[in-house]
Amino acid sequence: MKDLYNHLSAVSLLDPIAVSTTQTITDIDLAGYNSCVLLISCGLDASMSASHKIVFVLSDSDDGTTYTAVEDADMLGITDITSGTILSIDNVNTEDNTISMFGYVGGKRYLQLVGTVTGTTDPPVSIVLIKGDPQDSPIVS
Repeated sequence: MKDLYNHLSAVSLLDPIAVSTTQTITDIDLAGYNSCVLLISCGLDASMSASHKIVFVLSDSDDGTTYTAVEDADMLGITDITSGTILSIDNVNTEDNTISMFGYVGGKRYLQLVGTVTGTTDPPVSIVLIKGDPQDSPIVS
């Protein structure tokens, strides 16, 4: 059996919470790792619709100060990225009670994730970052 445990590091970016206001998670530092995956988990909220939604925008940066919206070439698991939008949770039939997974391959050190709430909604959301391919391994927990 292969060892994955000593080659990954998981970081909670947003602990499970009912999200009713815009969430900005900045200075996500990828130093020491060569890959990462974002997991965005959204629970059930019957009020989700085109006018009651959460839109997640991902940006990257070399210096943690100046951020630029990611593009298709920066990501795995998604295409047709517009202005860094990687996920729009707006339909009770497809996005509720799901975990969305996005791979980042853009090569910048820092990430910023903004979840903008529009309308009145408060679904439970959690966000986990999994860093992989460490420059030094095994990882000391």
